[in-house]
Amino acid sequence: MTPRARTLLTSLALASALASAPWAAASLPPWLDPDDVPLPAGVRTAVPKKDELFVFLEPSRSPVRRGTIPFGSRALIFGTKRGPGCVGRWLLVGPLGWACSDQALFSDEPPEAAPLVAKLEEPGGDGLPYRYYFVTGQGAFAWDRIERVADDAPDQELEPGFAIAAVEERTAFGERYIKTSKGRFVPLRDLAPAHPSGFSGEHLAAGAGLDFGWVVVDRATVRATPSAAGKALGSRVRFERVEVRELRGKGVAAWARVSKDGEAEAWLPARELARPSASPRPTTVGDDERWIDVELASQTLVAYAGDRPLFATLVSTGRGPQGSETATPRGEHRVWVKLATSTMDNLERRDDLSHAGSEDGDPHVYSLDDVPYVQFFDKAVALHGVFWHRNFGRVQSHGCVNLSPKDARFLFSITLPRLPRGWSAALPVASEPGTLVRVR
Repeated sequence: MTPRARTLLTSLALASALASAPWAAASLPPWLDPDDVPLPAGVRTAVPKKDELFVFLEPSRSPVRRGTIPFGSRALIFGTKRGPGCVGRWLLVGPLGWACSDQALFSDEPPEAAPLVAKLEEPGGDGLPYRYYFVTGQGAFAWDRIERVADDAPDQELEPGFAIAAVEERTAFGERYIKTSKGRFVPLRDLAPAHPSGFSGEHLAAGAGLDFGWVVVDRATVRATPSAAGKALGSRVRFERVEVRELRGKGVAAWARVSKDGEAEAWLPARELARPSASPRPTTVGDDERWIDVELASQTLVAYAGDRPLFATLVSTGRGPQGSETATPRGEHRVWVKLATSTMDNLERRDDLSHAGSEDGDPHVYSLDDVPYVQFFDKAVALHGVFWHRNFGRVQSHGCVNLSPKDARFLFSITLPRLPRGWSAALPVASEPGTLVRVR
């Protein structure tokens, strides 16, 4: 899926490429500046003045970005140092992470994550940081201030199908409004709530294999023999997990035995199941290093630690053929940036789509605010959660690897680079390279 912030991705890609540069030799630790005037007494944390506080790998305005701290977070200050590119001083606000004090306020309060980031860290629930809504009917208007909704012209027009992230609900002039994550107010009457999937994958115990699958049709008929003429024994519903004890036949004619050994046989058409398969560890991955395998044919994902599978689940990858803009490209790449959320759209292609249609025949213009748990690994191709469909186990996306919210949150929590507490974005460094993702 193509994110709107193309400039952001370009700059982050450059930062990622440079992030492995070694520190210059110095006689003092990088966080120590003994000749500098100390911070005011009681200062503990730094607070972004505006929407974001950019974090760099070194205490200078270099192109090497380390991450981002969102407005609303208070980041613990571990040290300070004077350096070029900052009138004040550089603040050490995380592992190899320096932010300029010119863009921050000092606080004596303890560190705290912004509401969005705190929500990402909460266990349980539906896995989403916001409640999401879709614009319905003929579209919707949005205002920057709720006091202006009755009289003033709107500040934005939202097209049908666009998705917004809600932070609160308010009433004004007898009508209910949703305040979006962008700070604008939209009439609730013009919105429909998203109903994200509650599906989650399989956490695997040590020594467990991949001899199972999930039903990917609405209802699969279980039969007593591996034949469409076999006696019907019942059915299994979509996303139900089944153990696969035996396969008989090949291709679309294959059948999977889902009964235990020694019990009366029960069979399902193999084509109605999505089954993960084992993949050898890439040569660049360490013995215990975590990595991710995405199999296009089965629409499954397996997370490994070295040779051991840890987790398996269903995905939805790009619906276009290899080489097209809407394909999920095969290959091995490493995560080059992790974002708590990212707005994704194809608005820059509006004119092309309206005149000629897209490459795969879909002329749809989309805009999705704050897509959660985003891990870019191949340019603008990412692993991320979705709230707009439940079609896991089938191709669906514009190129990204779509995951259920719960699965996306789990994978985000086990991959590198780690997201320091309170940060909304992180890039890898030499000591913490991005997790390898193989697409095959």
